[in-house]
Order: sequence, then structure tokens, then C-alpha cells
Amino acid sequence: MENWEAYVRKVVPYVPGEQPQDERMIKLNTNENPYPPAPGVLRALKEFDTDKLRLYPEPTCKVLVDAIAKNYGLDSDQVFVGVGSDDVLAMIFLTFFNSKKPVLFPDITYSFYDVWSNMLRIPYEVRALDENFLIKKEDYYGENGGVIFPNPNAPTGILMELSEIEDIIAHNRDVIVVVDEAYIDFGGVSALPLIEKYDNLLVVQTFSKSRSLAGMRVGYAMGNPKLIRYINDVKYSFNSYTMNQTALALGVEAIRDGAYFEETRQKIIDTREWTKKKLKALGFKFGDSMSNFIFAAHERVPAKELFEALRKKHIYVRYFSKERIDNYLRISIGTREEMETFVEFLENYLQ
Repeated sequence: MENWEAYVRKVVPYVPGEQPQDERMIKLNTNENPYPPAPGVLRALKEFDTDKLRLYPEPTCKVLVDAIAKNYGLDSDQVFVGVGSDDVLAMIFLTFFNSKKPVLFPDITYSFYDVWSNMLRIPYEVRALDENFLIKKEDYYGENGGVIFPNPNAPTGILMELSEIEDIIAHNRDVIVVVDEAYIDFGGVSALPLIEKYDNLLVVQTFSKSRSLAGMRVGYAMGNPKLIRYINDVKYSFNSYTMNQTALALGVEAIRDGAYFEETRQKIIDTREWTKKKLKALGFKFGDSMSNFIFAAHERVPAKELFEALRKKHIYVRYFSKERIDNYLRISIGTREEMETFVEFLENYLQ
């Protein structure tokens, strides 16, 4: 090995979902929204002044921060925005998880958490979900360097009750607790009201799922002003211009259109519940997902076999070859028509 290679920061990277370029496909593998963004987003894109692209964006992202704050009834100094919730979460790891004590998160969860921990040399420990893939709140008591978990969890889709989340926060007042709510709009109650009670809580959400802007990359954190100021200090020390001009303009339109948000959100929830009934009748087992996906295993056909058979028909779902979950498929909720095609294939394949 060359001498320089001894100093390379080597990590095992996060593996994103496949992005096939197939016009015939039904894409149910990356939890994207099957519906287009709000009409105002299209209008803003058509009217966008491209001359702005020669200028740096406003570094505080004020126009978007203000719009998000207004939507949730917050002050602007309680909101931080970034390039998707991944960027926001990475900044949180970098800012707050600097103790020699381990950060705690579930063993089955969003797989970026251990990647960031390894890359940033943050000690961490995972806490095993129970046999029903539920987070056990008691596992997060005791000394640690911070706590993070999604709600609903990913890839299981299972929701934790707000009272249990508050219990975890109350037992961890000396560290930062992060509730990653990428999927909260599809059936859960947000922990956001708790930021007024707990100054160590950060709630993270995204425009990628319920607001149909996965391709634009807009995420945000909400918490008390001191926490937000600390994250901004790290951001400005890392990259002052995180959000581009178009993301700022389109993000504002996406958050403003509450009626369209409710319409498309409800369509996804209705289709999810319809799909649950169909999958149950076909012999699948799964938790009660409150997200825009279902995490399911069949009673007799291995998940990998189904994954490959679906793929041959240009129907893409997500398969994880990981311990405890290697017989499950994560199935994103598409349009009703897409899910009908998906179910029809399963009915024929499993007969």
C-alpha cells in the first residue's frame, strides 16, 4: 500500500435505492411520491428568472425558512433547512454527537445512521427491535451520547406513540434526541409540539415524500433557537450556500399549498390501506405501516424470489439482504393503478 493511502478515511458507504431508467417500469422501491408536486411548483419553475443562477443564493435561506416556520406556527429561528433531510441529519451528527459516549439508535432503522457514525468516528450502539419490530423505549435509558430514531421507523413503517417518544426524551435530558419524521405525514402524530417543552429535541422532516420534491432535495429541522443556531454555525463552517436558487423558490410553493398536500397525502393513505387488505389476502404478513410503504414477508415464498420475479416484469421494490429482514420486501405506495398492477402480478404468481 502506498503511504498516502494509510491516511484515507475509509468507510462502507450508504447504498441508495436503485434508480432504473425504464419507461415501462412501476417504481415502488425508493418511497417517492407517485404524484407530481403542487401546481405552484410548476408555475414557479416556468416563471423562474434564470438570471438569478449567476448569483449565489441567500445563505440563510430566509424565504424558505420563513415559509416553513409559518406553516408550523413557529418562529423562523426555530427552523434549519438543508439539501434533503440527509444533509440536515448529517449536520446534526456533526454538530451534536461529539461525546465519547455512544449514540443510540435501533438495529433495524435508516441505514445512513451507522454510515455517518463510522465516517465521523462517532461511537454508537444499536438497540434491537423486539420480535414485532417495535422500539423498546427502556432500551434508551441510561448514559449515552445522543439518541436518534425515525418515526415511523424505516424500513418497518411502524409508528411509535407520542407518549413513548416523550418518555425517551424525558430520560435523556442531557443529550440531543432526534426524531426523524420523514414519513410522519402518512398517519402519525408529530413530536413537533414537544420542542416547546424539551430544549434538547430536534424534529427532522423532508419535502421528498409527502411534498413530491425528492428530486429537488429539501429537508429541515425544527427545535429551540439555540440548537438551530449551533447547526447553522457548523453549516456556515462547512458550506455556506447549501440550498440552490430553484430549491428555495420551489420549496416555498410546495409548503404553501396545503390543500394539494392534503389531497395527495390522503390518496396515498387510502391506497396503502387498500394494498394492505390485498396483501393480507395473498398471505403476506406485515406491521401496521403508517408510512408510504409496506414492509412485508410472504408466508411461503422467499422475498428474494419475489423481488427478482417482480423485477423481470419491470416492477421495482426494495430488498435488503440483512440479518432479521432478509425475507421482507419494502413496497412503496404508488398510484392506485400501479398498485393494482402490482397486486395482479402477485395474484398470478402466487396461485
